[in-house]
Amino acid sequence: MESVNCPSCEALLPLRDPGLPYSTCNYCQSLVRRRDGAAEVVGTVASLPLDVSPIQIGTTFALDGNSAVAVGRVRWGWQDGSWNEWFLRADDGRHYWLGEAMGMYMLTSEYPAVLAVPAIRNFADGNPFALGATVKAGGKWLEATDVKEASCLGSEGDLPFATLPGRTMTNVDFRNANGDALSVQRDDDGTTAWLGRWSDLAGLQPKNLRRIEGWTIPGTLA
Repeated sequence: MESVNCPSCEALLPLRDPGLPYSTCNYCQSLVRRRDGAAEVVGTVASLPLDVSPIQIGTTFALDGNSAVAVGRVRWGWQDGSWNEWFLRADDGRHYWLGEAMGMYMLTSEYPAVLAVPAIRNFADGNPFALGATVKAGGKWLEATDVKEASCLGSEGDLPFATLPGRTMTNVDFRNANGDALSVQRDDDGTTAWLGRWSDLAGLQPKNLRRIEGWTIPGTLA
């Protein structure tokens, strides 16, 4: 694994995905941007609040015959709670987001084609999105089941965007009865769309889970 020294505290900073521009230092919480072969501190990331996720940086998953590893995490908060977004790098170079909330998991990969749908274009222009509205993505109809304003609570590992305090987004989640999932996120950098499916933890075939006091990792997941 490649690594650099944190420009702030000089601690070793592993680069789990050298193609990503941002890394969070576990020692001093500096957000480090790598560009043109140089590393610079662009701010300080908030310390992640304690949670009980069994996933950790380095957890691996089996995805459609491919293997992927968690290389970064963003914790998002909203008025009624918070959730994790794990950034995964697959062996073939593709990237995924794995959303984690209340024991359920939403695995998605980027699907920009849906941004051309009129209702999504209207949302990207800054307008609200109505709960219950439907869109078609990847040949599937999905219903908007959750719309919320979220703020970044902290991060760890390697990520594609800056996770400084004050970063906010508007998130719309869609689903259907078949377990298909779509997440559309709007922030100051623009609007992105991610298509995939809902799953339980076992369905992702994870390995290298975090050990939690009082919880025994099921034999099928160990």
